[in-house]
Amino acid sequence: MTSTTRIPATEITGIYGALIKTISRRMLGQVPDAVGVMWHYPALLKDQMKFGRRTESWNRLDPNLASLATMAAAASIGCSFCLDLHYFMTHNRGLDETKAREVPRWRESTAFAPLERRVMEYAEAMCRTPLTVTDEMSAALLDDLGAAALLELTARIGVMNMTARGNVALGIRSAEFSASCGLPPMAVPSADGVASA
Repeated sequence: MTSTTRIPATEITGIYGALIKTISRRMLGQVPDAVGVMWHYPALLKDQMKFGRRTESWNRLDPNLASLATMAAAASIGCSFCLDLHYFMTHNRGLDETKAREVPRWRESTAFAPLERRVMEYAEAMCRTPLTVTDEMSAALLDDLGAAALLELTARIGVMNMTARGNVALGIRSAEFSASCGLPPMAVPSADGVASA
């Protein structure tokens, strides 16, 4: 695989490197270039992976809403790696693949319920600079989800915002995880913003 990253991937070596490669192959079916890029600083990679695993234990927000929120944040920033990875993870976790596929064009898609739309709108608003989150958005989600789930939603979007911006800055792109498990390509917004049948 030819690297298109801004920092070339390096060889992943050592006992910890072998473990990382084994885990990557088991979870993803491959060792993506992103791991080789991050291997220039193994301690940083280890800390990021540890934090990522901890976020998986959060459980106040419905898993489908969590998936839609993180994917909407990734789409808003333009991180193809994050979108592809989370589409793949949606499949592996038995979540709603049809809705996950539609996230890049959620505003024009008819696949989403009102709460799902509010969650994705919040995710986009958090990822803009400056943020465009309003009191009304927050109040509606507080009513819908409760305080603990809204806190988790906010934290998940914040984590994805950091991750996606870092990946885009480093030139880390999709590793085609979803194609490897036979998922259809992700939907793309129409040129005129009108959903097509």
